[in-house]
Amino acid sequence: MKVLMSFCAFSVAVGLVAARADGTNNQTKVEPKPETKSDSKQEKTSVNTKEVAVIKTTEGEMVIELWPDVAPKTVENFVTLAKKGFYDGTCFHRVIKDFMIQGGDPLTKDSSRERNWGTGGPGYQIKAEFNERHHDRGVISMARSNNPDSAGSQFFICHGNPRFLDRQYTAFGKLIKGDDVLEKIATTPTHPQDRPDKRMGIESIKIAPADSLK
Repeated sequence: MKVLMSFCAFSVAVGLVAARADGTNNQTKVEPKPETKSDSKQEKTSVNTKEVAVIKTTEGEMVIELWPDVAPKTVENFVTLAKKGFYDGTCFHRVIKDFMIQGGDPLTKDSSRERNWGTGGPGYQIKAEFNERHHDRGVISMARSNNPDSAGSQFFICHGNPRFLDRQYTAFGKLIKGDDVLEKIATTPTHPQDRPDKRMGIESIKIAPADSLK
């Protein structure tokens, strides 16, 4: 059960969730060149092409700033699944106040399979991209099992500041709008296995240009 795919693996660090990450280098001294109008325009274009994930839930909307510079393959996988409509109709199946809310399991589209929620995925796993970003409130990270490279589609959004997850799970973005929605979901009443009493549905996850937000 991924990081939560089975709260067993999730339990091993306060009922965990998640995934990991890496980096590189280069060296050569280059004198900075003066900025030109075209350079400015090019830089602006680059910024404008950044994307965000708009998560529409039954409790309201959350907007996530994605970090492709921190976890490129993880972001690419999340964006690809979202654009396919993979997450539409799923729900946040594990909620732990002051810790996190977990979703992304396709099995949650079927309420009769609640016993198996937390074990589903896209049919493949991706390599971890553990990094130096802290797991603070609002940070989105990949859920996984004991195997570092076992993340697939499940993710969690931090409600507290579980920094003990740093460099053990792949953080790949952060909430920039909808903290009140995160609060509603994270504090909803739950029953065994940290399941919300009321379905916390994910109606859709859409990918949009960052500059399209009002």
